Amino acid sequence: MLATTPTTVLEAVNLMLSTIGEAPVSTVENSGVLDAVAARQQLSVINREVQTRGWHWNTEENVTITPSHPDGFIILPSNTLRVDASDVDIDAVQRGNRLYDRKNRTYQFSRPVTVDLILLLPFEELPEAARFYITIRAARKFQEGVLGSPELSQFTLRDEIMAKATLEDAEANTADFNILNNISVREVLLR
Repeated sequence: MLATTPTTVLEAVNLMLSTIGEAPVSTVENSGVLDAVAARQQLSVINREVQTRGWHWNTEENVTITPSHPDGFIILPSNTLRVDASDVDIDAVQRGNRLYDRKNRTYQFSRPVTVDLILLLPFEELPEAARFYITIRAARKFQEGVLGSPELSQFTLRDEIMAKATLEDAEANTADFNILNNISVREVLLR
């Protein structure tokens, strides 16, 4: 039967298991299969790695965040991978789950701050091109860690390069990059 829905975590794990010749599992929760647990962990690592780069689909621009009272701390969303203050007069960075004012060397803010956020999204909320690239990259890394087969690695590396090209193409199409009004084009071209 052909798939009619985007890639699930279970499908990704089973594809990863197939690269080492393991049988598929019916669940990723408490399957008892050590290779399935290791595959899921590898998928999580690669998911975070890929999303940390920042894409159109996991970036929130010009978000105004307000200090909490009475301490004046700005607590960032728990899934924040990267934050950049949009306000030119503020040099703020992420430290732990809080925003830190580097200029004044404090966690306390007296007013709201506008930031751009790169967020870690659950695998199931990603566009299919991202899910597929993450799955293929995780499968290659998983196979290399378990079997270390150069022949299989070359095969999956070709697949990974093609999947990444598909993801970058989807990113360019959905983000509507335009060299005349968007500096981010340079970022995409340099990835």
